[in-house]
Amino acid sequence: MATDVQTRVVSGSRLQPHMSLWFTAREAFGIALGELRSHKLRSFLTLLGIVISTTTLIVVMAVVNGLNVYVATHVANLGTNTFVLSQMRWTHTSYKDYLEALRHSRRIEPSEFELLRNDLPGYEHMGAAASMTVPEVKYGRQVMEDTQLVGATPGMADIGQTEVAYGRYISASDILHHSLVCFIGHDLVQKLFPGADPIGNEIFVRGIPFRVIGAAKAIGTTFGQSQDNFLHIPLTTYEQMFVTRPNLNIFVQARDASQMGTLEDEARELLRVRRHIPYNEKDTFAINTSEELMETWHELTGSLFASSIGVVAVFMVIGGIVIMNIMLASVTERYHEIGIRKSLGARRRDILMQFLIESIAMAGAGGAVGVILAFVVTFLVRVLFVVASVPVTAVVIGLLLSGTAGLFFGIYPASKAARLDPIEALRREG
Repeated sequence: MATDVQTRVVSGSRLQPHMSLWFTAREAFGIALGELRSHKLRSFLTLLGIVISTTTLIVVMAVVNGLNVYVATHVANLGTNTFVLSQMRWTHTSYKDYLEALRHSRRIEPSEFELLRNDLPGYEHMGAAASMTVPEVKYGRQVMEDTQLVGATPGMADIGQTEVAYGRYISASDILHHSLVCFIGHDLVQKLFPGADPIGNEIFVRGIPFRVIGAAKAIGTTFGQSQDNFLHIPLTTYEQMFVTRPNLNIFVQARDASQMGTLEDEARELLRVRRHIPYNEKDTFAINTSEELMETWHELTGSLFASSIGVVAVFMVIGGIVIMNIMLASVTERYHEIGIRKSLGARRRDILMQFLIESIAMAGAGGAVGVILAFVVTFLVRVLFVVASVPVTAVVIGLLLSGTAGLFFGIYPASKAARLDPIEALRREG
């Protein structure tokens, strides 16, 4: 102990004029690590609050970040520079707003799609679709259940996630002749035609035969729900065989992002004129965009993140208070050392810096453990539950927050040590 104190005294006083800030920080950091190693149980309890708060913060940010990317890719992906005209907005702030929109809005009709396709200038691609779920699709003895039946126009092949793997998509001729043809998703290929080519075969939907003309590339799942269990048929056939007056969604793709706003305004104006909506009344339809879907999602995840901040703050304060108590105990134990350093010329700011760095180092060690634990928890969350990825900013924020807690809660113990009278301190043996 005497040798250790002597080393600290020499490094903290006689060499002070020639000692760099880096050397001071390194020494203080080494002392802090030595304290942590020498009292393992106390160190664990000391850093527990910091570890929990850092881990919680990073895991929540990782889950939110992973979900944001996932939703943007799988849920809100309407297609590049694409907006959708539909009966209602797809997002509502409350159930009351939904009921009001339902009462006020009107379905999009095929004639309105024809109007936009012919009179809307400057779009890149346009398609229309209506859908329903059918209990089963049959081929021989094979049955696929709960398949999404979509009545679509040829333009849908150029928009969104549907891509042709082989065969072809619905054509203008199919629309014109109300053809009994279909374009099927990857799940139907796997279930109804295992190991065989589906092209040219007939499958049955509600007893109606449809000839397979093409198959789609696999899309995957969204929150565990397959997006490949679908069957596209010509929209005219859909109207004739299933729903006489379908409620359409019209997908409009602009040539570039700068054209989106103008194209939306022109489409809105055409529909308002078509529906004879007075200038002072609301639209009886809605325009949905990927940006609006993501804004709503960010509001939801923002609420989740805000609630987690409360938990992080509580554990961070608890951890900081524990560190402050430990540092106060350390000051008491090292009265004699502080007295020797001051009597040999150590300045008040040298003592202050020493204990502040020790406090920051302790909190930083807790933050580092929290970061490691957060990566482990995030990996388990990704494997067992939902997508999650740790952003670099989460790690930086976690370490900065823990270091800041160490700085804030170390100020009082460090000030107490710096204000000690050297003669009074030398009388104490710790």
